[in-house]
Amino acid sequence: MSLALLKPKLLEAGTARLTGEITDFGRESHAGPGAGKSKSVFFSDGRTRIRLLVSDESDESDESPVEIHVFGKNPAGGFKAELIFEDFVVQGKIEEEGLHCPKQAYITVSEGCIFRCRFCNVPNQEKHIKSPEEVYRLIEPVKDSVECISVTSGVIGSVKEDEERVLEVVKKLSSFNLPIGVSIYPSIKTPKKLFDLGVCEVKFNLETATDELFEEICRPSKGKNSPDRTDLIKALSDSVLIFGKNRVFSNVILGLGETDNEMESCIRMLCEMGVIPVIRPLTPSGELADYKRPSAERILKISAFLKEELIKAGLDTTKALTMCTRCTGCDLVPGRDL
Repeated sequence: MSLALLKPKLLEAGTARLTGEITDFGRESHAGPGAGKSKSVFFSDGRTRIRLLVSDESDESDESPVEIHVFGKNPAGGFKAELIFEDFVVQGKIEEEGLHCPKQAYITVSEGCIFRCRFCNVPNQEKHIKSPEEVYRLIEPVKDSVECISVTSGVIGSVKEDEERVLEVVKKLSSFNLPIGVSIYPSIKTPKKLFDLGVCEVKFNLETATDELFEEICRPSKGKNSPDRTDLIKALSDSVLIFGKNRVFSNVILGLGETDNEMESCIRMLCEMGVIPVIRPLTPSGELADYKRPSAERILKISAFLKEELIKAGLDTTKALTMCTRCTGCDLVPGRDL
């Protein structure tokens, strides 16, 4: 069986055991699925990619049904390996990472966040803000092995302060002459500011399929230091006008308690706006650590619906130049995986 056909089940599992010639590869993440959790690896069969957290062998409750057996260095790069799941064996390799993911320099500027989204572990991490010079030094050694730069950030201090930090980082990175994508919490003027600096793509994350879930999960304190879903939708709409077709994205997490109909309505709304939804299967973390990952069947069903809506809207995931839709490791991406 191909990795593409197994991918929904692997996304449901979420983790893998490493065996064989294990070496020091994989990094802890400071953003996205698994932030602050164990290391992860990217496995590929040359066509499809999957990112899996490395399970903790000392914790029996964390034992994974997925095994990745490592044979050693691959002359073509990475580590030759095979993925074993149920009765299937997929030959491939563990990919070398640029920064955070293969073929990309994916940088988190502000590690930490004033928002308290209940699915996220970032606010619990030790806070650190990378300067433009620090980010430049991280990318410089890998500049010839990556195809793009992706910049994300938590919010430390205020939305305005963090936006200014990211703008300064983008200015510093322009000399690499690589496509730059940015995913931050936006203010009203953020899309235009990023576009004027040469950013080619943006991703502003709705996170939830409904307003009600956003209030429950992303605004638990209801205070001034809380995100606003209406503002996010406005920023996405404005961004489509500024950046154009196939250049605006939004993460929506699958598995927060929404119904299939609610997720489909959200997908339809975004596609009709000209935004490419990134349907992210929940990685249980933060206050939602006891939640379950969505099933393979549900991941496949929602991805099939997304594929139909993308086609109707004339949107194409294969045009993505940066960020998650370019990588595909954490999601089932129509047009790339199915």
